[in-house]
Amino acid sequence: MTPDSVCYDFIKKWEGLNLSAYQDSAGIWTIGYGSILYQNNIPVKKGDHILMDMAESLLEWEVNLKSIAVNHAVHSAVNQNQFNALVSFAYNAGIGALQSSTLLRLVNANPSDPKITNAFMMWDKTHVDGALVVVQGLAKRRQGEAALYFS
Repeated sequence: MTPDSVCYDFIKKWEGLNLSAYQDSAGIWTIGYGSILYQNNIPVKKGDHILMDMAESLLEWEVNLKSIAVNHAVHSAVNQNQFNALVSFAYNAGIGALQSSTLLRLVNANPSDPKITNAFMMWDKTHVDGALVVVQGLAKRRQGEAALYFS
């Protein structure tokens, strides 16, 4: 499957746009629509600035990478919104997080399992000063992804 405009719009909404580097809730330098790496795999760093065209290019590049990973990881038949929600999750939490998640295990066992909502919600935390803490923005995003998945 391939991501559609719903997927891109969903990610843009939750990531927001910053043309100057900033630190996300986990302290990772981020730019554009939540990118932490450039296409050459160089990490975003303090003081970086990009233009809108670059932000869009980074988004497209990263969504493509995440889509490939979702297509390889999901072995059950999912619909477009389910695919989009999983791509958004991988975009935000990372491919490794998806691959090792209860979320993926449940999707592959039964993509209609209502426990999938709770599996999204397991990923509402980040490390802050060495402790796992719930981040309200992540909790809302996971709720949004679960809602998109079941829409």
